[in-house]
Amino acid sequence: MRALLSVWDKTGLVELARGLAARDVELIASGGTAAVLSAAGVAHRDVAEVTGSPEMLDGRVKTLHPAIHAGILADRDQASHWADLEREGFATIDLVVCNLYPFSSNPSIELIDVGGPTMVRAAAKNHAHVGVLTSPDQYEAVLEELTVNGSLSAATRHDLARAAFAHTCAYDAEIVRWLDTGGALGAPATPSEQLLAPTLHLTLERREVLRYGENPHQVGARYRLAGETPWWDGVVQHAGSALSYLNLFDADAAWRLVHELVADAPGRRAVAIIKHANAAGAAVAATLADAFEAALAADPQSAFGGVVAVGGHLDDEVASLIAAGPQADVIIAASYDDDALTRLRARRKATRILSAGPPEPLALSVRTMGATALVQEADELRTPPDQWRCVTRTSPSDAQWRDLVVAWRVCARTTSNAIVIARDEVAVGVGAGQQSRVVAADVAVAKAGTFARGAAAASDAFFPFADGLESLVAAGVVAVVQPGGSVRDAEVIAAADAAGIVMMLTGERHFRH
Repeated sequence: MRALLSVWDKTGLVELARGLAARDVELIASGGTAAVLSAAGVAHRDVAEVTGSPEMLDGRVKTLHPAIHAGILADRDQASHWADLEREGFATIDLVVCNLYPFSSNPSIELIDVGGPTMVRAAAKNHAHVGVLTSPDQYEAVLEELTVNGSLSAATRHDLARAAFAHTCAYDAEIVRWLDTGGALGAPATPSEQLLAPTLHLTLERREVLRYGENPHQVGARYRLAGETPWWDGVVQHAGSALSYLNLFDADAAWRLVHELVADAPGRRAVAIIKHANAAGAAVAATLADAFEAALAADPQSAFGGVVAVGGHLDDEVASLIAAGPQADVIIAASYDDDALTRLRARRKATRILSAGPPEPLALSVRTMGATALVQEADELRTPPDQWRCVTRTSPSDAQWRDLVVAWRVCARTTSNAIVIARDEVAVGVGAGQQSRVVAADVAVAKAGTFARGAAAASDAFFPFADGLESLVAAGVVAVVQPGGSVRDAEVIAAADAAGIVMMLTGERHFRH
C-alpha cells in the first residue's frame, strides 16, 4: 500500500505518517510536507524521486505528473490500466492525504492551489480503490480502521470522497467570491454588483442538527456560511431542551432587535419579547429590570411561550421578574449571575437559557421557493433619525423623538403590513402581518389600549389613505413616522395637520415578509 502526503496544514501530519509507516504503508511526500517528515525522521520518498522531474516554477508544478496521477486514477478492475502502469513503470497510490492552500486567510493568485485540488479530485473520482483525506480530523479514524481491517471499507472511501469534493467545491467558491470583489485587479465591485453576479456560490457547513424544523414533523438543522463565524457559533446553552428551528429564528430576531434599539443610546438598556418573529413587547429604559417590566406589560398574554432577549448581563433581580412572569421558551442574555441561572433553571426545566455575544451584521438574504431562489441585500435602517423630515406644522418634542425612534425600529422588524405604537420608549401596540394597513393600525390600537394616548406610532410603508392615520389619531396618538411616497401624501399630511399631530417622513420603506 502506498500513500501520497501533500498538505498545507501540518496538524497531525507526523503522527499520521508514523502510524501509516507502522502499518507497512510506503510514504511519498512533496515539498514542505517532505521537509517536515525528514525533520521528524519519518522515512519517505520525495515526489521528485517518483516522477523523475524536479519541482519547478517556484513550486507551481510538483505533483502534476503521470507518475502521480496515473497511480491515483488507475482502475484496478481494468486489465488495460494495469498494462499501462506496467509499460510506464508506474505504481498505484492507494491513499492521498492533501489539504489545500489557505486561500481565504489571505487571498492572492499564489494561494490558488492547482496541484492539490487535482490530486484530491483524482482520488475522490477513483474512490472505489483510493482513499482521500482532506482534514486532520479524519486521521485517527482512518488509522484505526487500517489497524483493524488492513484496508478502508467501500463505505469509508465513499464518505471520504464526498468530503473531498465538498472541500474542493468550497475552495473554488472562495476564489469565485474573491474574483467577484475585484480579485487581483484590486477594483472591488459594489455590493449590488457582487449580488448580481451571474452565479452565486454559497457553501454552507452544518453546525448542529435541531430538535425539529418549523413543525415537529420537519427535520431541521443550522448551517453557517463557510469561512464565517456567526454569533450563533458562540452561543452557550446553560439549560433547557434542544433548540428547534423556531427557537433559533425567534431568538435571532429578538437578539438583533435589542441591539438595534440601543445602537445610538449609550447607557440605555433594551429588552425584547418575541413571538413568531414579531415583538410582543420591546422597551428601552435605564435598567434591564425596568425594560423587562415595561416590555412584558405591553402584551403579557402574547409573551407566553415567547423569546425573552435581555440586552446585557442578567442578574438575579431580572431573573426573579422573568421567573414570576409568563413561561418563556427561550431566554437569551449577554451573561448571567450564578443565582440568576439557578432561579431560571428552577422555574421550568425545558426553558432554553442562552448566553451570546453581539450579532454579526446582516449581509445577504436568500429565500428559496422550490428550485427558485430570491436573493437580496439585507434590510438595513439606513436613514438615521436626524435625517428624517418633519412635514407638519407641529414638530416632535424630545420625548416624542425617543418614542418615534423605538416605534420605527420595532416596526422595521415586524411582519408587514405593520403598525407599531410606542410610549415612554416601550412598544405598547404591535399590529403585524395584516393585509390592510388600516387593520394593522386597528390591531395596534387595540393592543395599546389606553397607552395609545400621547404615544407615537410608526408605519413600515406609506399610508395609502388617511384612514389608517385617523384610526391612530382617534386613539390618542400624537406623533407618527412613516416612509412617505404615496400619491396621497398631501392628503395624509393634511389630516395630520388637522389633528395637530407630528408627522415625520423617513423616505425609507421596510416591508418584511
